[in-house]
Amino acid sequence: MELIKRGGHRIPPLNPLRFFEVVARTQNLTLAAQELCVTQSAVSRQIAVLEAYLGVELFRRGRHGVSLTPIGKAYAEQVIPSFHNISAATARLLASSHGGMLRVRTYTTFASQWLIPRLPDFRSLHPDIDVDIVTGMRDVDFERDAVDLAIQAGVGDWTSARHDMLFYDRIDPVCSPAYLNTHAQGGDDLPALLRGRLLYSRYSHSHSDWEAWLDRNAMTAGTSASEWTGFSISMLAWQSAAAGLGVAMGQIAMLNEEFKLGNLLRPFNKPVRRDHAYYLLRPKQRTDLTKVKVFREWLLKCAAQTRADLDAAD
Repeated sequence: MELIKRGGHRIPPLNPLRFFEVVARTQNLTLAAQELCVTQSAVSRQIAVLEAYLGVELFRRGRHGVSLTPIGKAYAEQVIPSFHNISAATARLLASSHGGMLRVRTYTTFASQWLIPRLPDFRSLHPDIDVDIVTGMRDVDFERDAVDLAIQAGVGDWTSARHDMLFYDRIDPVCSPAYLNTHAQGGDDLPALLRGRLLYSRYSHSHSDWEAWLDRNAMTAGTSASEWTGFSISMLAWQSAAAGLGVAMGQIAMLNEEFKLGNLLRPFNKPVRRDHAYYLLRPKQRTDLTKVKVFREWLLKCAAQTRADLDAAD
């Protein structure tokens, strides 16, 4: 009988070859049958099929079991490592798919203020998946950036990536309690806050937040004499506000901990929903690995809770 040809290579039937590998490795028909979950007679039949294909005797049958012939021993020395390599490669692939490292790209502020505080929950649910956060301001390019997922702000018009909306940005001015007492008489003169130092982020999606909030609340005229101080990222503006340096435009979803601790408060309590939302992006041309699927499912649940919290805070 002729050997099966695959891509120019002569390969015997793989099922009988697998049986041969187990028998050669265990040197015992009973153990081989147990590992393969079949009967001893089924093992013997598969070995006979392989010997017929190869035209050689691989095992000697005796009263005390089977033993490899010299030809069978030489063949086993090549076949057993091959199956070991296949097994190891499969284990690595499954580990990469189900666990291992998951690389997520997002903004420094989003990672620090929203994502990282929630990661212990994900870690407790999926201890086999390590989340590696990569921060950057420019839009993700899955062909360029070695990441599995990205979280970005936008209007949902990505054509090169699949995306899920997480939550819309809601903004409202924030300051420290001490700053409110000193510059607005404890809240009795809120317009005075707008005539003081206003802190803002120069980041492209945040630099117009003050303008949007002031316009929506018809307060633009009150800032004609204000002092403006810019920062590279929103987190620095909020830290400066907490330190009493002025009033910053806050993103409500990012400041839960600061509100709870009393480091920051919302003196006006007039939140404005921005057109931009946060989105989870993933490659359009790749099949989602298991680790990507479980992280996405978990993240969407977290985002749903944030949306509910934001609605309740309005």
